[in-house]
Amino acid sequence: MSIKLKNVSYIYSPGTAYEMHALENIHLTIPDNQFIGMIGHTGSGKSTLIQLFNGLLKPTGGEVFYNGENIWSEKFSRKNLRSQVGLAFQYPEYQLFETNVLEDVCFGPKNQGLDPEAAKERAKKALEQAGVPQELFDKSPFELSGGQKKRVAIAGVLAMNPRILILDEPTAGLDPRGRDELLEQIAALHKTRGISVVLVSHSMEDIARYVQRMIVLNKGRIAFDGAPRQVFSHCQELESMGLAAPQMTYVMQDLKRRGLSVDVEAITVEEARDSILSALKGAGHDS
Repeated sequence: MSIKLKNVSYIYSPGTAYEMHALENIHLTIPDNQFIGMIGHTGSGKSTLIQLFNGLLKPTGGEVFYNGENIWSEKFSRKNLRSQVGLAFQYPEYQLFETNVLEDVCFGPKNQGLDPEAAKERAKKALEQAGVPQELFDKSPFELSGGQKKRVAIAGVLAMNPRILILDEPTAGLDPRGRDELLEQIAALHKTRGISVVLVSHSMEDIARYVQRMIVLNKGRIAFDGAPRQVFSHCQELESMGLAAPQMTYVMQDLKRRGLSVDVEAITVEEARDSILSALKGAGHDS
């Protein structure tokens, strides 16, 4: 169930004084069952790119394919595409509108043609998978906290059983505990449902900990696309884009400069700990 972009560009307000080139010559494939992190400075083109994935925006140039079909061909159903490629926006208020949480999450399945009971069962399962407790089901979504609203918005997308889940800054505004809980829930969804996840985030630590692949956007182009360890090894280039590597990367590089034989590509606390202990043993120090 892959998405493929071939030579895609996008221009806002073309032919006017406000013309802005948001994306240029993007070649990209989102395959099955991959957890992908997408990062880039504000204005790098991230939000524009993810809206091209499910046809919310039409590229100015190039082609977007889903399962080998051009999504802008005359016979292609973009309504069905948006059930398969679900997008949860950064601000959940854009997606919440029903009188209570359960009805809000039922909207998508009902729109897909499910009867009310089947839609309700699917909505309950999605709310559970998104970590929304049952006591909130009858509450107005606008009475919820920021973190709860984000979970309900994600559940609304999950209830449509997408094959690809796109999350735009899902942890923005959450406290550290809420951020960790939500990311653990997303990682579990990736494993249990076997879906692809595209996580747009500013947090390098979040990206380092969870994703299998990293896409870095800079000025509308893909600057890096690879495993997090490989991408974060380019610290200086990332810094020139207004980004940074995880803190552990800088710690390990500093230890290396001080003569300790550590793995400078370690990007999580666990990897750093194991590498430091191994280096200390190799140097004849007690751990």
